[in-house]
Amino acid sequence: QVHLVESGGGLVQAGGSLRLSCAASGRTFSSYAMGWFRQAPGKEREFVAAINRSGNYTHYASFVEGRFTISRDNAKNTVYLQMNSMKPEDTAVYYCAAGLIVVVAGRGYDYWGQGTQVTVSS
Repeated sequence: QVHLVESGGGLVQAGGSLRLSCAASGRTFSSYAMGWFRQAPGKEREFVAAINRSGNYTHYASFVEGRFTISRDNAKNTVYLQMNSMKPEDTAVYYCAAGLIVVVAGRGYDYWGQGTQVTVSS
């Protein structure tokens, strides 16, 4: 069992930055690939970014357009999502998830956090 807790969400103006963190406890963090997803009101959950177990491979959704960076610190059992040049359409609840490999489908992840709200004002 892996317990995930996101933090770092909040309100930011368009063009600003936020850094989300996801702290993991339980089984060995480095055994899991980690992903970030988001869900805006009235929309389906969508893939944002993912990173493999060692951190040397990352994959991003096309809408990230080089604005977001996913990283991890296995010594701290934490995965991060640095979000720059934020847009109002980035407004959503952001979730981290743990799975065996990097995939874009949410069903490929076994453990999920509760989410953190990110709001970007125009």
